[in-house]
Amino acid sequence: MGAILVVIVIFLLWIALCLNVLREYERAVVFRLGRIQTPDKGPGLIFILWPIDKLIKVSLRIVAWDVPPQDVITRDNISVKVNSMVYFRVINAQKAVIELENYRYAVEQLAQTTLRSVLGEVELDDLLAQREKLNLRLQTILDEHTEPWGIKVAKVEVKQVDLPQEMQRSIARQAEAERERRAKIINADGEYQAAEKLRDAAAMLQEEPAAITLRYLQTLVEIGVEKNTTIVFPLPVDLLAAIFPEGGAAHILGKPAGATNGGGQSPSPPTSS
Repeated sequence: MGAILVVIVIFLLWIALCLNVLREYERAVVFRLGRIQTPDKGPGLIFILWPIDKLIKVSLRIVAWDVPPQDVITRDNISVKVNSMVYFRVINAQKAVIELENYRYAVEQLAQTTLRSVLGEVELDDLLAQREKLNLRLQTILDEHTEPWGIKVAKVEVKQVDLPQEMQRSIARQAEAERERRAKIINADGEYQAAEKLRDAAAMLQEEPAAITLRYLQTLVEIGVEKNTTIVFPLPVDLLAAIFPEGGAAHILGKPAGATNGGGQSPSPPTSS
């Protein structure tokens, strides 16, 4: 009776070792006497023949790995530190177990070397401005290398680029100079447009002389609003010439009577021969 009880206990322990429960995101790779059993097992309750079978669990969830800061020398010989993220997952558990001793370590090392080599081929401006393009290129290269291992690289993100202090100051000066250049161009363009409008206004006033009088009256209204006591009345020269006699008008204009417009000297009387 005791022997039967011992056998039952041993059998129950063996059954407990043979039964395994896998979660929805897990798959099991089973080796029987060193040979792999296809297909993958799981999820749920699976039964193996212990100790003949050996079970290795593999997670199919996406792994988010923070790549340590990498020292990268860009194409234009600038040393920077780059932080990035790599998202990958196992899509074939058997290949990930058979092809690699440690698939996660292999992906991490491949990501570091690929990051340094790809970013070393671009200039600093491209690294800062075309980050999405570089992320796609890194993902494509990593995916091509990891596909035979049964691993899918879902995404690669260049998270942060640390520049030296000297380079930060140089970039700041460059940005400041660029903004000053744009401000000068905008100011010059405004002056050019204002000059064009003034030219058009002068041409219009020349065609319609009455418009000058209307504009002058509008200016008087604006001066009157400000409660100014000084008012300047511009009088045309033609109006002065019509009011005053010829000598008086010349005196007002600051010319002696009989002066010529050319040399400013009185003509000499004719001499008789």
